[in-house]
Amino acid sequence: MDISNQISGQEMLKLQSQVDSFNKALQQDGRKVQQELGKDDFLKLLITQLQNQDPTNPMKDKEFIAQMAQFSSLEQMNNMSEQFSKLSGKLQSGQAMNTLGKHVEVSTETGPVSGTVSEIRMGEFPQVMVKGTFYDYGQVQRITETE
Repeated sequence: MDISNQISGQEMLKLQSQVDSFNKALQQDGRKVQQELGKDDFLKLLITQLQNQDPTNPMKDKEFIAQMAQFSSLEQMNNMSEQFSKLSGKLQSGQAMNTLGKHVEVSTETGPVSGTVSEIRMGEFPQVMVKGTFYDYGQVQRITETE
């Protein structure tokens, strides 16, 4: 949505000045300026919008409900994303378990490493031990029965 179509040029300059001042204050506190807004930022904006609305022309119920629905949808998408990440880690851990005792070929920066998987580290990013070194399961290129 292009905000410049909804506010005057003078209001836009004032808004830009406030944003610049806020970003400078963040940098002085040692914090990094972010280019994306999170859910907390959305709630702060919504509360500020409600506090500063024109009493003679308050925000319409439809607009408020639409914004809350957007927030709710965003929250649910974030929750689903987190759950999918956890599920992916569990699936990879299960797949890594199936390599225990099998001969694998692992792709590394220095070239392929082949050997039998002697240990597995579980977790979000499972690892397999080949010849005394742990490698990310994602680096496994080939799995064969023990030679």
